Amino acid sequence: MAMQASPHCGPRWRFPSLSACLAGVVIALGTAGALQAEPVSGQGPLLAYGMRIAGDDARTRVVVDFDRKPDIFVHYVDNPPRVIVDLPETSFGVKPEDAQARGLFKDIRFGAMGASSARLVLTATKPVEITVADVKTDDGGKSYRLVLDAERVEKKRFAELLTEQTWTGSVALTKAPRVDEPAPASSDFIIAVDAGHGGIDTGAIGVDTKMEEKAVTLAFAKELAETLNREPGIKAVLTRDDDEFLSLSERVLIARQKQAKLFISLHADTLKQHDIRGATVYTISDKASDHLAASLAERENLSDQLAGVPLADEPAEVADILIDLTRRETQAFSVNLARSIIASFEGQINLINNPHRFAGFQVLRAADVPSILLELGFMSNKEDEKLLVDPAWRKKVSERIAAAVRRYRGGALADGG
Repeated sequence: MAMQASPHCGPRWRFPSLSACLAGVVIALGTAGALQAEPVSGQGPLLAYGMRIAGDDARTRVVVDFDRKPDIFVHYVDNPPRVIVDLPETSFGVKPEDAQARGLFKDIRFGAMGASSARLVLTATKPVEITVADVKTDDGGKSYRLVLDAERVEKKRFAELLTEQTWTGSVALTKAPRVDEPAPASSDFIIAVDAGHGGIDTGAIGVDTKMEEKAVTLAFAKELAETLNREPGIKAVLTRDDDEFLSLSERVLIARQKQAKLFISLHADTLKQHDIRGATVYTISDKASDHLAASLAERENLSDQLAGVPLADEPAEVADILIDLTRRETQAFSVNLARSIIASFEGQINLINNPHRFAGFQVLRAADVPSILLELGFMSNKEDEKLLVDPAWRKKVSERIAAAVRRYRGGALADGG
């Protein structure tokens, strides 16, 4: 096997047999690229304006069109097998229907990983190897094509690829350094407001508006933070204030760094049953309250995996009775907050049946910060979707949450918290 080094594209592996097998596909994909509208070049982020995918369960080709030449770095991650393509800051104008996974890939995602980087994540059905990773010029340098050829390989070969690569798999390598603001005064009752999803992780998609969940939750988080900050003695901080990817552990870490006394994570999921609607408040539990809670927790916990973050072993729990007592106390406070929000919503905001549910959400696992996950409604329900994108409704819900937090805080202060 011959390997060529490229200063721009990283390693390039070429297999004559693969090129021959994909010859017809190459012609078709190249022709499709010529039909795209010519992109506008300029400074700032790269523009990815087209994508084409073709192949079968043995070989698959992915082509991405850019307005300027991208520097790419290809890596592999396991469990499940994924190909990670790191890019400079990129705006994606790719149509969803053009990015439908097929062939060797069962899921394709792309988006921002921070202020100066982006990522393409190809989740494979079986272990794969990228045999060609090349950037080609079109129209005399007016546009560029990233060509990725993938070939199915044995598990042993994929394990070798994982071992041989120098990339450590750290998200920090692809993100701009985070500049943390000083923690607010400790006399404030600090609340971390967490807008679910972000960056490469779009979350759910609206059934009518096609609005992405990450945009819905961010708009709501900003409204809620403004409302809470009008409350005397309360200070709300955002885990993210733009379209940024944060791992689940980063969200919890930010809350701790800000000395938060409450953590509220906002979501707006989708369900196969489009008639189900209304808000739900979740608290942490090793055992889910029901099938719906278990299913939602499983999907939300996939956020890191879908963004190409390698699964890391959780640190071993310290056998300490004080830690266990803290966790139990925190869980009790979380339940009190959930009940307070539900009471504030009743008669004002539509609630799902049995609105307080529980499951093993990773983002709620802080042992020392009372935490809830609030499903504002479901993007799969047309009535909920209309409300979720309505600024007046966001304002109303934020005011009801603020009232619930005010009551919760009063009780906590009375108990010496």
